[in-house]
Amino acid sequence: MRRQCLAVTVWTVLVTAAAAQTPQPFPRGATQATPAPPAGPRPPSPPPAAAARVDPATPSEATLGFAIYPAAQFIASYDAGRAQRYYIFGTTAPFNDLVTYYRTQLRDRGNLVFQEPPTHMFEIGKFNSDTMAFPPGVTIKDWTSGGSLGYPNPKPGAQPARFPSIIMIVPAPPGSK
Repeated sequence: MRRQCLAVTVWTVLVTAAAAQTPQPFPRGATQATPAPPAGPRPPSPPPAAAARVDPATPSEATLGFAIYPAAQFIASYDAGRAQRYYIFGTTAPFNDLVTYYRTQLRDRGNLVFQEPPTHMFEIGKFNSDTMAFPPGVTIKDWTSGGSLGYPNPKPGAQPARFPSIIMIVPAPPGSK
């Protein structure tokens, strides 16, 4: 019985001490009797975290007509012919996560077009061989297949040094929608 009383007392003291140290997120209206002391000079606030520099040539989702995976980094774009361009993005996300993301975004299952290296394509819209060089859509490729270290980052010293997965986006040519 004595141990139980001691245990209850110790527990009560600990709970009370913990409750007394719990910070209150907001002042409680009229219960605050003493005014806050006047603010003295504040130390300079730390500068905001530097945002990742965005290449001005990086296309937007509005420009492409397709979602860009949130953690993807723009690598380059290339002329595909017939007023189309390929836009290449690198990412550290696993291949399967990218496929799942684009299945959700595009509401399309797409097709696994190669087993090795795993390559998944989402063709969106109709392909017209008279006006298009490539079907509009998104292609995802696993660059770590077969023991590869990944796609080398073409920007010297940039991180990551290699991208495990690459996303290629090909928008429809202007005026074909």
